[in-house]
Amino acid sequence: MAAIKKFEDILSWQKARELTKLIGQFIDDGRFKSNFRLINQLEGAAGSIMDNIAEGFERSGNREFMQFLYISKGSCGEFRSQLYRALDREYFQKEEFSLLYNKSIEIAVLIQKLIDYLDHSALKGSKYKHRDQIEQ
Repeated sequence: MAAIKKFEDILSWQKARELTKLIGQFIDDGRFKSNFRLINQLEGAAGSIMDNIAEGFERSGNREFMQFLYISKGSCGEFRSQLYRALDREYFQKEEFSLLYNKSIEIAVLIQKLIDYLDHSALKGSKYKHRDQIEQ
């Protein structure tokens, strides 16, 4: 895996950004009428996916990063659950629902792969570099 220098380099963050933009376009076209609670929940869950990846990365420690990745992955599930609510209210057609659903699954898989990589990595994160050098 290539070294990631900033959270914007992380593929799952990039895909989550695309998902957030897409759900925003659906919301902005007026199909949700005045269901502001569902709009806020969908936007919040989609935003939480990308935001937790970013925040965890910026913590500079693998264990903390993994904790935020698990939260991000949980937000993928929350997003999919809310998609069902929107589908049941007929705010989406089945093809639109499938597109959003499949994108959120793809992101969850990418996040899990990143978690697995970090869990098996000997690197602890950049905030521990100085401490490791002192202990040696």
